[in-house]
Amino acid sequence: MTYPVHTIDSAPDGAANILAAAKKGMGFVPNLYAVMAEAPALLKAYTTLSKIFDETSLTPTERQIVLLTTSYANDCEYCIAAHSVISQMQKVPDDVVQAIRAGRPISDTKLDALRRFTGAVVTSRGWPSDADTDAFLNAGYERRHVLEVVLGIGMKTLSNYANHIAETPLDQAFASAAWSKAA
Repeated sequence: MTYPVHTIDSAPDGAANILAAAKKGMGFVPNLYAVMAEAPALLKAYTTLSKIFDETSLTPTERQIVLLTTSYANDCEYCIAAHSVISQMQKVPDDVVQAIRAGRPISDTKLDALRRFTGAVVTSRGWPSDADTDAFLNAGYERRHVLEVVLGIGMKTLSNYANHIAETPLDQAFASAAWSKAA
């Protein structure tokens, strides 16, 4: 099934204003938002959760690790490309992004504990082992971080699954960071 890539003018009620705000803030409407606009409640949920995730105690680098790792575990080509570019804009070290894109450990042990824990939560469908959680906490994270990771995974899973179903075309703005797990 093909999903439309809406414009501000073609978007259903409740989505056009979100697309307009995205264009004002980013300079363009990402195809993810344009596809999600077909279901305005989904677009609103995703953009709202994104803002809330930014309010967590995780640093911008840590938040991008959660989003990239979730996208890697879910094989979301669109989100890996988009968050690789966003990570660069947020000054996330390139070696961190490249490690996640390649499925390799991050050289910083604390950040790698975050990557491993996020991956464990995603692949276990929310049932990480006590050993996974203990390793995360022993790396210097706190119990609240466990739940903040869950928030990031939930937010990113919305976009990963929407992209899979809608086969969202990659934006030109993210094309330089195109990715596939096979690559």
